[in-house]
Amino acid sequence: MQISQLEGQRVALWGWGREGQAAWRAIRARLPALPLTLFCNDEEAARVAALGDPLLATRGQPDAEALSAFDVVVKSPGISPYRPEAQAAAARGTRFIGGTTLWFGEHAGARTLCVTGTKGKSTTTSLLAHLLRAGGHRTALAGNIGLPLLEVLDPQPAPEFWAIELSSYQTGDVARSGARPEVAVVLNLFPEHLDWHGSEERYIEDKLRLVTQARPRTAVLNAADPRLAALELTDSRVVWFNREDGWHLRGDALYRGADFVFDTAAVPLPGRHNRGNLCAVLAAIEATGLDAAPLAPAALGFHPLPHRLQWLGERDGIGYVNDSISTTPHASLAALDCHRGRRVAILLGGHDRGLDWSGFAAQLAGDAPAAVVTMGGNGPRIHALLQPLADAGRFALEAAADLPDAVARARRLLGGEGVVLLSPGAPSFGAYRDYTERGRHFAALAGFDPDTISAIPGLGVA
Repeated sequence: MQISQLEGQRVALWGWGREGQAAWRAIRARLPALPLTLFCNDEEAARVAALGDPLLATRGQPDAEALSAFDVVVKSPGISPYRPEAQAAAARGTRFIGGTTLWFGEHAGARTLCVTGTKGKSTTTSLLAHLLRAGGHRTALAGNIGLPLLEVLDPQPAPEFWAIELSSYQTGDVARSGARPEVAVVLNLFPEHLDWHGSEERYIEDKLRLVTQARPRTAVLNAADPRLAALELTDSRVVWFNREDGWHLRGDALYRGADFVFDTAAVPLPGRHNRGNLCAVLAAIEATGLDAAPLAPAALGFHPLPHRLQWLGERDGIGYVNDSISTTPHASLAALDCHRGRRVAILLGGHDRGLDWSGFAAQLAGDAPAAVVTMGGNGPRIHALLQPLADAGRFALEAAADLPDAVARARRLLGGEGVVLLSPGAPSFGAYRDYTERGRHFAALAGFDPDTISAIPGLGVA
């Protein structure tokens, strides 16, 4: 769908975060005379009034009847289309789309390389842009990584490639746009965002819409992921990574098929899983027709992203690692694996979305950190699950009231030696606006400047 197709229709915006504001600006730039209604809270409505847009009306949070009064509702990604009021309105003919749909509708012929996956997608997308730029290609880095696509609607001069991160909230929007991505990368699939999707099965289905419904010209898939390995696509060429006939690692050595390319040990990507995603990046570049092998060593100059296994530094003999973006038990296990052999106190817990932590507990039965500190809404549930292991002497276990208390307890448990690892395995909703705010608070508690550690390098077009 193109923005011009909204003309003459009854259009509403739902949500006034960064994505909602980007949608308003983009629509207004193309259709200055189109009346719009915004569903938002009272505080947001007051800010909207200051914009001075006489054709933008505000209303409170909608019910099914309010939503049904519109032909098209452009909703922010965090608003689930599976909410009862949205489902009821959709049954009456209201069409729900996101800003991602509008952007792709405006860029049907662009050379888009889209990346999704439960974990690693931000680092992978950023690394993809980094290597393309190292090869002299003007590249945009945007999407779920922190720059809404509609904020880069018409960059001049236009980039040769678009490296786009997509969350599970956005993959269906690509399919709804009618545009075909040139390349779509799916890194891995683990249970996540079940409160938004409603079930693990629907989460997987929604995540895979990028390749099952958007019909990319080339789908780049992880052969090491069982669900992806079993996937059959008929409308796309499939390229596998983490397989011996494609890009893969043997230890730290990077290979393309039987050919050694270079040693990745010095690449500044924390964890073997992140270095493995370098294989996905190179496969995606190769899918565009470029020679990826000469670009691979440029990964040595990559700057890791904040809040993702981010080493903050050391204070009084204790190191601090900010992995605030960790929102699943699997991500927390990967974080522990990165620090195998060190004394670690891991901080776990946050918003409870009902994810199963039994696999996490089973892993800690055999390979445990020095200490675990639980916190947040699901902290008591995690604590109860881990208590038998603590009683058996596998690790120290304490419950904290909040993040400051958790950091203080972790410091004391380590006794002046080791690593405090914030890898909560859960979202931050309630206590913090998002994982970035949580990570910034952790940095401040550890004695580091939040502004210094938070910048995402490379966003935009370069």
